Amino acid sequence: MKVLFKVWRQKPNQSPRLDDYPLEVQPGQTILECLNRIKWEQDGSLAFRKNCRNTICGSCSMRINGRSALACKQNIAEELEMVGGSSNGDTPTITIAPLGNMPVIKDLVVDMSGFWDKLQEVDPYVSTKGRKVPEREFLQTPEERSQLNQTGNCIMCGACYSECNALAVNPEFVGPHALAKAQRMVADSRDTGTEARLDNYNQAEQGVWGCTRCYYCNSVCPMEVAPMDQISHLKEEILDRNDAQSSRAVRHRKVLIDLVKEGGWIDERKFGLYVVGNYFRDLQGLLSLAPLGLRMLTSGKFPVVFEPSEGTKEVRSLIERVQNYSTVK
Repeated sequence: MKVLFKVWRQKPNQSPRLDDYPLEVQPGQTILECLNRIKWEQDGSLAFRKNCRNTICGSCSMRINGRSALACKQNIAEELEMVGGSSNGDTPTITIAPLGNMPVIKDLVVDMSGFWDKLQEVDPYVSTKGRKVPEREFLQTPEERSQLNQTGNCIMCGACYSECNALAVNPEFVGPHALAKAQRMVADSRDTGTEARLDNYNQAEQGVWGCTRCYYCNSVCPMEVAPMDQISHLKEEILDRNDAQSSRAVRHRKVLIDLVKEGGWIDERKFGLYVVGNYFRDLQGLLSLAPLGLRMLTSGKFPVVFEPSEGTKEVRSLIERVQNYSTVK
């Protein structure tokens, strides 16, 4: 079958262009195999990364039809079925682009320096006093080791980083790949720096609270690491160790849960006063709400009264069951 590959070509400080490469392919061939053929048979100047060809190294991560994936993992038949037979006339098309959130070096090759720098920010190494005793083994029970299985599957391909909406608008955010690795360190029974780590990750913009919870990282991860889930685990650890006075980010989550438990949904009148105004303790925070409050009043958008939802008892029961389950676990 013939497939038209549309590949974004680019060099630093130049505008990108889209080049077309028609190719006779077999349904079982991978995208990487097709890119190899394009380079060998049609255009030797095409640049892309590759190595293991077996979903181990993560080198061939790129955007395939608008989503980040491993070129060595996705085959033609699967891709065409996923995009619903996208075509150029009678010829099905597959569009290839470089990863997002990283500057392009050439064509499909991106500069991953920022990716690696952000990983270093979470101190991704086991920190233990046991390292001072060379003859001692770092022993773990099977149960302790099992806590690391999912996060240990990460191959640092950059797919989650590429799709991260938070990074797109907030360059200070450390990224889903780093926080997934951070959760691996927190879950590791050999690590002795849990409290210091959680203090480091408990940051409004750079740490766990900078995540927008879009779940794109989960949807594109080729190894099912589920970075968004790992970020949620870190948040749970932080919330368990901190009260509402520790930071606005922590207070935001605790107030939200308390108000939903109280009325079935959020009482917007109290939310800003409790979070920004810190339960009327923060005068500057309260004053900052005044302009918004006045605009809401004049436009008739300020809720004068609050009506609890009809399912308040059920909502409260569900929240308490989840909280009790987490405590027991």
